[in-house]
Amino acid sequence: MQTKDLLQLSEEFGSPLYVYDAAKIQSQYTRLTNAFSKVGSLRINYAVKALSNISILKLLKELGSGLDTVSIQEVQLGLYAGFEPEKIIYTPNGVSFEEIEAAAHLGVQINIDNLSVLEHFGAKYPSIPVCIRINPHVMAGGNANISVGHIDSKFGISVHQMPHLLRIVENTGMNINGIHMHTGSDILDIEVFLYAAEILFDTAKHFSNLEFLDFGSGFKVPYKKDDIETNIEELGKKLSKRFNAFCNEYGRELTLAFEPGKFLVSEAGFFLAKVNVVKQTTSTVFAGVDSGFNHLIRPMFYGSQHHIENISNPKGKERFYSVVGYICETDTFANNRRIAEIKEGDILCFRNAGAYCFSMSSNYNSRFKPAEVLWYEGKGHLIRERENFDDLIRNQVIVEFDKSYELVSKN
Repeated sequence: MQTKDLLQLSEEFGSPLYVYDAAKIQSQYTRLTNAFSKVGSLRINYAVKALSNISILKLLKELGSGLDTVSIQEVQLGLYAGFEPEKIIYTPNGVSFEEIEAAAHLGVQINIDNLSVLEHFGAKYPSIPVCIRINPHVMAGGNANISVGHIDSKFGISVHQMPHLLRIVENTGMNINGIHMHTGSDILDIEVFLYAAEILFDTAKHFSNLEFLDFGSGFKVPYKKDDIETNIEELGKKLSKRFNAFCNEYGRELTLAFEPGKFLVSEAGFFLAKVNVVKQTTSTVFAGVDSGFNHLIRPMFYGSQHHIENISNPKGKERFYSVVGYICETDTFANNRRIAEIKEGDILCFRNAGAYCFSMSSNYNSRFKPAEVLWYEGKGHLIRERENFDDLIRNQVIVEFDKSYELVSKN
């Protein structure tokens, strides 16, 4: 997308605004499938939690993707978007057994990461195929909040609990059709990932009816110019060779599965916000925008960086600004960032806003959630309307009180 396209969309749909470039999603999907073209059977399951708009799900369905879901609601969204149940894998953590049962009854692939749940499910539903999520105890990923393979992680069944796991499978007679792992996000060291893969291969040897091995995802994307990223082509070459060799050892071809979220949609996303005020203090120049961590919490939550451009003045002289929001708390998107000179009314563009941005938004301070637009073949298509006051009060049940503070009615 070009700057003029983003400016046009901000004028047409207002701000703040999320914009997603369909062509970038498609190119990332193609890049991933090409990297693993030497594998006979490849399955890409898009991680719905990254960006769950139904139009985005439908786009990925047309590209051939399946879905990785972590809640019954995400399963339902996937089915609503037209995905077949067998194209959806459900990997919850810490949910009720009733939710897992509900997902199983919908016919999706169940992925279990807890020994007690595995035993309960196997005893009650031994005929339903189950994937097992293991924790390889390999530390991969960036920020501690998004690294999930370490020894103290709440995710997965420890590889050191394999004897217990095998005893449950034998006692229940359940069918294990897949093995899964996920080590974390923002993976840079391919060798660490390949080391974890060897643990997955060793685990897989204990099961005779496997159909697939799921290696999760966590591939890092560039957040700024010349930033480092996961070398997906090198990983594809090395892991494909090792995976094919394992299939020969195992005795039949298995499916290689991944669950990319950020890799597919992060770079496709742009967040547009209008500058309300430019405020000079004794040491800082603040650019205050018409948004806050209610719309984009990642910088405040775990220090993520989003490149910020002044698309109203892209060739202006650069100055240092702290870009802040309108929430009544510390609400800082960027500190002392070099940005082309900003004036009130300018539109700032936050890049890499496709993953874990709108999906983590809220109505904090009773602010409305922004609209979402899909840029497809040179035109912007509204895929979520901007919220209004009716949306804020839609599910509230209002009670009235008399002067003695007695509840007198409920509407």
